Order: sequence, then C-alpha cells, then structure tokens
Amino acid sequence: MLREIDAVLDLYGPRAELAPHYSDTVRPPIDLELRILMLLVGYCHGIRSDRRLCEEVRLNLAYRWFCRLGMEDSIPDHSAFSKNRHGRLREADILRSVLEAAVRRSMRQGLVAR
Repeated sequence: MLREIDAVLDLYGPRAELAPHYSDTVRPPIDLELRILMLLVGYCHGIRSDRRLCEEVRLNLAYRWFCRLGMEDSIPDHSAFSKNRHGRLREADILRSVLEAAVRRSMRQGLVAR
C-alpha cells in the first residue's frame, strides 16, 4: 500500500502553505515531508500513538523507505512529533489537502474508481 501511495504523493505544494507557521528565531522544526509521511504510515497501519509511530518508523525498513530515511537518519522525538501534529499541521489543515491531492491524482491515473 505504501508503494501505491508513494507513486501519487506530491509534497511540494504544502511547503509553501506552511511557510507562515515557521519562526526564524527558534530551532529548526521537524521536516514537513517527514511529518506527513510518518502520519500517513500511522493512518494506513492503524498506529494511533505518536510514541509507537516513532518507534515503528525507527524499526521497520519499509516505513523508513516510505519516509525517505536512511539507516543512519534519526527519527523525531515522539513528544516533539506530537506537538507538531496537534499544532502546525492541524492549524493549516495541511494533511487533508495533501491527501485530497493524492486521491485526485490517483483518480486521474485510473488507480481509484470514481
């Protein structure tokens, strides 16, 4: 399922959409693309806990591949991930727009019936 989602996912538009939510004076946030990809893994596989999701992405090679993480790449801390999930992503309703765009693209490519 993750391969099929990866084929139709476009994460370039959301970066511009979220730009106003970032500050230049604090430490860099968790990468937007990584946050969205991790949330998709959680939603697709029924992982509701941020702590468990971070652990699963750390351990599962398929999840790492989908999230574009190498073996040496670190996984965000679950508490920082949770704050981001319930803050910037929710405020901007960004995940909804990413998923809707992926569904539209899937329909155009004949992967989803109308």
